[in-house]
Amino acid sequence: MVKLLENTFRAVNIGLVNEILLMCDRLGLDTWEVIEAAATKPFGFMKFTPGPGLGGHCIPIDPLYLSWKLKTLNYTARFIELASEINTSMPRYWVQKIQDALNDAGKPLKGSTVLVVGVAYKRDVSDVRESPAVDIIHLLQEKHAVVQYHDPHIPHVHYDGLDMVSVPDLHTALADADVVVIVTDHTVYDWESIAANARLLIDTRRVVRQQAIG
Repeated sequence: MVKLLENTFRAVNIGLVNEILLMCDRLGLDTWEVIEAAATKPFGFMKFTPGPGLGGHCIPIDPLYLSWKLKTLNYTARFIELASEINTSMPRYWVQKIQDALNDAGKPLKGSTVLVVGVAYKRDVSDVRESPAVDIIHLLQEKHAVVQYHDPHIPHVHYDGLDMVSVPDLHTALADADVVVIVTDHTVYDWESIAANARLLIDTRRVVRQQAIG
């Protein structure tokens, strides 16, 4: 139960800041600026950041196990279920951002080349379990985009219906892509170089402060 509480705490708070992102998007506000300002409070606030969704084998799954268990006892874990609903909706939100950015550039998503940068579920790991990148790729493929990915930690993806190989040369892939989507913020990446070489850049992690949508 201690582990379930800790995982649920993170899932709920990530769900909260993801919803703040959705609200700030409609209000025309910079979500990350708002969060950074709130984080200057020396007590009573713990910083969480929005992103492409939840991944890994703990945070997306353990709280739902707790919710399922409580349903057998005729109790609805409302915070858990709401947070899960928000977090699992984030890949679709970002795919819409990709489609809108291409549309503004006069291109349809169908047939466009989309380069996904990072497919691991979190920074500097080689694990794709429950990674939101997988959902983003599936959604893009459903819309008939040409999807490629680059991840120095994951040369091959064989997971959840995906069978893909990382592009061998990031620089060439950046030049060929109609839009680049940062999904996993591996520390090995040169973000300034990626931003400089991308025609369009969608940044789900806000690692690039300028020239990016997100």
